[in-house]
Amino acid sequence: MLTGRSVRSLVVGALVALALPSPAQEPAPAPTAADYRADAVALADLLARNYAYLDDLPGGGVPSSDMLKAERDAVHDRDSLLRYAEDMITALADHHALTGRSFKDDWAIIPTYTDIWIVRSGPSFIVDNVRPDSPAAKAGIGRYDRLAAVDGVPIADAVQAFWGRLGLAVTDERSAYAARTLAAGRRDRPRHLTIVNAQGQERVLTLASLYDDQQERPPISVARSIGKVTIRFNNALFDNGTIAAFDKAMAETPPRAAVLLDLTDTPSGGNTSVARAIMGWFVTKPMFYQMHNLPSEERETGIPRQWVEQVLPRAGKHHPGPVRVTVGRWTGSVGEGLAVGFAALGKPVCGGAMAGLKGAVYDFDLPKTQLRVKFPAERIYTASGKPREKMVFGPCQQ
Repeated sequence: MLTGRSVRSLVVGALVALALPSPAQEPAPAPTAADYRADAVALADLLARNYAYLDDLPGGGVPSSDMLKAERDAVHDRDSLLRYAEDMITALADHHALTGRSFKDDWAIIPTYTDIWIVRSGPSFIVDNVRPDSPAAKAGIGRYDRLAAVDGVPIADAVQAFWGRLGLAVTDERSAYAARTLAAGRRDRPRHLTIVNAQGQERVLTLASLYDDQQERPPISVARSIGKVTIRFNNALFDNGTIAAFDKAMAETPPRAAVLLDLTDTPSGGNTSVARAIMGWFVTKPMFYQMHNLPSEERETGIPRQWVEQVLPRAGKHHPGPVRVTVGRWTGSVGEGLAVGFAALGKPVCGGAMAGLKGAVYDFDLPKTQLRVKFPAERIYTASGKPREKMVFGPCQQ
């Protein structure tokens, strides 16, 4: 037991220690070639323990091939580890997984930096949607057009080469993932796409990378008319400043006005603090809006873990009037969480399919080099238990 005197002595000693200059801290030693190799080996185990959607992968495990193993064994420095990590993340065929660092010529991040959403239909790769006011839209690409070639290479051959480089077989999910990636292009150069319309007319188009087409915008845009307010989220659900902007817009909205929340431009996701702040305006009691499942805990302990998250009312902030929500292919991650959340609250949601991004992303740092990888570690479901990435809403009525 510590006496009063001994406690005072500890406090005085601590204050003296704080007053003394700290010895210079030795810089951490640079990783060695062995460290880089060790982290390359560790990556597959990290994915096996934590990636939430192993069951969706061919064979139910982390993808592997002779080519990936040879690449792993050749890792010796920062760039070779990053390239290998990118290839392992690509092997998941999951647009919600990426690395914390990148090369300037990497493929564009989807959906944030793509303007054409490609789906596979039989042997064809079809434009399911086009991002408004984008290079693709301005070039006249339309829904149901067909992607025929990329850089002059027939799309089927380009998809085969995309996965062949990693030594992985082409599946339906992998082929659609690759086609979307190829259509989005490299970050540092324009895209050359061959598009065929419904009449069979073929055009070869050169489209700018969306990395060259970014503009500063406020977190939300507000349009008002008699009895109606439209609030459009400008891809800022990750910015806590969006809460203040939304609160201001709602405070200026008449109590009975109809509110339309436009989530069609939220591809970069965000955080649930922003989502719950938005939904909190439209509830009067705690309500469930989303279900979470953590597969890593069951893998480690054999005991499953699952929980349901609630949205709570916000003091002094409530809108009693009607609200509805619109979504689209560029509604991603937390935007999708908002959509399923509002549906759980009994509010109308429309707009068809969303980005279908899987789960909640966690950050993981490799132990020797601290290279960061980001991938879904939680499965996300609607409050009623349907996988969030499979949610499709009905069309919006004019």
